[in-house]
Amino acid sequence: MVHIGYTMMTEQAGPRELVGHLVRAEEAGFDFSVTSDHYFPWLRSQGHSPYAWSVLGAAAQATSRIPLMTYVTCPTMRYHPAVVAQKAATMQLLSEGRFRLGLGSGENLNEHVVGRGWPAADVRHEMFQEAVEIIRALFDGGHVNYRGKHFDVESAKLWDLPDSPPPIGMAVSGEQSCALAGRLADLVIATEPKPDLLESFDRHGGAGKPRVGQLPVSYDPDRETAVRRAHDQFRWFGNGWKVNSELPHPDSFQAATQFVTPDDVAASIPCGDDPETFVEAVRPYAEAGFTEIALVQIGGESQPAFLDWSEKTLLPALREALGGS
Repeated sequence: MVHIGYTMMTEQAGPRELVGHLVRAEEAGFDFSVTSDHYFPWLRSQGHSPYAWSVLGAAAQATSRIPLMTYVTCPTMRYHPAVVAQKAATMQLLSEGRFRLGLGSGENLNEHVVGRGWPAADVRHEMFQEAVEIIRALFDGGHVNYRGKHFDVESAKLWDLPDSPPPIGMAVSGEQSCALAGRLADLVIATEPKPDLLESFDRHGGAGKPRVGQLPVSYDPDRETAVRRAHDQFRWFGNGWKVNSELPHPDSFQAATQFVTPDDVAASIPCGDDPETFVEAVRPYAEAGFTEIALVQIGGESQPAFLDWSEKTLLPALREALGGS
């Protein structure tokens, strides 16, 4: 069974709009939702970046069924892991058990704002491991003292702790992160339908755990409009993780993608209103073994039309082709 999710992409809509879109996504029948957690948009044309955790708190009160999840929060630079644990526990209480904490090692784009520099990938993985260990210890209750290479915690305790702490998801992009996630995560997160990532996750202890993927899409009755929108706001997507994690500013992404054409974007992102095109784009994730796939409709102003079309056309087509709730 494959579950289809909706993405509140904070880079492309304001906070009130994001919550309204999620309310409609719940009505439309999406199985779950995820939320990005950025300080900057990828490109200036996206135009937004509200504080994701405030949006999540409002979303928890405005909805009643749809699960919520960060996709993803970096618990090492902008946020100390002890604070992330407190935020996540509070979200689990506000949502009455609908929250999952998705974590990743972060992007320079968002984490540089605190002025601590941007460590090498190996150092970021070390920091990430310590952060998850701290969060798990706090979820277990009691006072936590921790002395690590990168983080210290002094007698921390979560005073409002849910009976069931939020499941922890970890984003992976290679063997090192898969090994870490297999050992420490309750679910795995990836943005590419690569079977080898999931196989590595399973080898390191992840067998049987949920795996959540994400796919950008650009719905519009006029395909050329859909392609233009995707090129304008999402052409950074094809850079690959190693590039996207290192660039420090939207202007850097503008420069890095100046030679990407609309045809290049349309080759990797389904555009238009043919549901079969979208089904075929989602299918590799299902075949790779993903149990949940979150769709990102590109463009804040296009969300209402996309959600109406999803309810009537896309979700039924996906469930008929791939199975699902």
